[in-house]
Amino acid sequence: MKNKFFTLLLCLAGSAYAQENDTIQAEKKDYGKVYGGFESNSQWYLNDKGTGVSQDAPPINNKPVRSNNYLLVNYQYKGFSAGIQAEAYAPALLNYNPGFDGVNVGTWYAAYRTNKLELTAGYFYEQFGSGLLLRAWEDRALGINTALRGGRVIYRPTDNVRLTALYGRQRTGFDVANSDIYGFDSDFNLSSLFKFEVSDLSFGATYVGRYEKTTIPNPNFDALTNAFAGRINFIHNAFYVSGEYNYKQEDGVLDVQNLIDNDFVKPGNAVLLNLGYSKKGLGIDATFRRIENLKFLSEREPAFVDATSSSLNYNDRVLNFTPALTKQHHSNLANIYVYQAQSKVDFIGTQILKAGETGGQIDVFYDFAKETALGGKYGTKLAVNMSSWYNLPGQYRLAPADYNTKFFGVGTKYFSDYNIEVRKQLSESWHTAVYYINQYYNKEWLEGGEKVKTNIVTGEATYNFTPSKSIRFEAEHMWADADKKNWACGTLELNLNDTWSFYVWDIYNYGNDDENMQTHYYNMGGAYRIGATRIAANYGRQRGGLVCVGGVCRFVPESTGFTLNLSTAF
Repeated sequence: MKNKFFTLLLCLAGSAYAQENDTIQAEKKDYGKVYGGFESNSQWYLNDKGTGVSQDAPPINNKPVRSNNYLLVNYQYKGFSAGIQAEAYAPALLNYNPGFDGVNVGTWYAAYRTNKLELTAGYFYEQFGSGLLLRAWEDRALGINTALRGGRVIYRPTDNVRLTALYGRQRTGFDVANSDIYGFDSDFNLSSLFKFEVSDLSFGATYVGRYEKTTIPNPNFDALTNAFAGRINFIHNAFYVSGEYNYKQEDGVLDVQNLIDNDFVKPGNAVLLNLGYSKKGLGIDATFRRIENLKFLSEREPAFVDATSSSLNYNDRVLNFTPALTKQHHSNLANIYVYQAQSKVDFIGTQILKAGETGGQIDVFYDFAKETALGGKYGTKLAVNMSSWYNLPGQYRLAPADYNTKFFGVGTKYFSDYNIEVRKQLSESWHTAVYYINQYYNKEWLEGGEKVKTNIVTGEATYNFTPSKSIRFEAEHMWADADKKNWACGTLELNLNDTWSFYVWDIYNYGNDDENMQTHYYNMGGAYRIGATRIAANYGRQRGGLVCVGGVCRFVPESTGFTLNLSTAF
């Protein structure tokens, strides 16, 4: 009897607990979610007699251990969100913006969003159109963070209309620039209005204003610089075309000392045209751009200018986005001579007088079908790319400074890159590729030095042991007629699984006329991945020059040492 009583008591208790637990679950509230990430990039710079790098000499200056660290935390509850990014530079890696120093809050924001309305206060990122007038963005590898601190309103009255208005001051280091930025952008999609079924038509308009007082007496330009843009996009079946025109009103131009010249006042403009055709097995894309005096800065003059650089070298206080429209090569040797877009007026002596750039690039992709003579069993992929860039044609005068450009035609050649890539799968396990690249780099006009012509040949092969285990070999050679002459490079990569990967490469400048400069730039390292966490380490030499991401570059000095990178998301 006693056992039956206890059994009944346990059943009643279990039933009561289950009901209570169901009640708790039903009453459980949504307190929102917290998410974010942490990233750390550290380097230990070592002495290297082979390259002449010394810890006690510039730019290391007895600070061989350097680290950039970022902690981002966001909170979201229904339509409300907020976030903060703390940054620590201890000190910053070589050739980062000097404004990134110490530990501080980098950005913060609070936002509220509904289906039609989005409100943001604090720091925010934004891009209007292609970004030729305004792009506030972050790229930690380049040391760029040009967020705006202020307020933004985005209104979507319908699915086919988007209106954006903003005000802010641009971030520079842990501070903001001494100017006010106003912006308005609109996007309209007309496909529904015209009842298009196989076509898409949209257009947009942009306004950006920068208000900055000047100490120049009786300036020949307004404190408020107005800029406008219009764009249109059309798609029909496999064809597409888009165009954009940007205009910046007359403003003071920087002279050879990077100071505003009150007697050198010019407007700026840019034209961007993109068209192409895409269907299965074939793609053609062409982009043309002409830029004249369109380096749009949140402060007219650089924050500092020294013997070797200025704040412009760190992409500091730059409002707009002008990436180089050239092929982004993964080849080590093809990235020795990389092109940077020439968007500003730049008078360097009596012979080198620049007002912008004009040119373009064309991409053609073609897949040879399987079971054909050129396709073989697995098919063959062919890619051809051609790009050429020039100074604007016209008349130039150094003193007093002036220029008068022509809209059509080309001036002095800056750069060209003609390349062809063939990718071929030989079996279920073997994948191969070969490249040929022909480059012209007018180093005299772009950074000072000799004009260089190069021919680069690259071959690579990947063998897949399993879907997650592979080994890749790559061999490259560059023939160059000037500057540092010929280079050779070899790369080996091993992916053991989804977790571990390793690599080693050597870039050898064996053709340098100065035997003491015939340097091996070796590098070896690996990465470990687990979930949302990645840890990477490497040791080796960094070749001095431009490092580019997405067509935007920063200069890095030669260095030798250890690098440790950590990134995780939560």
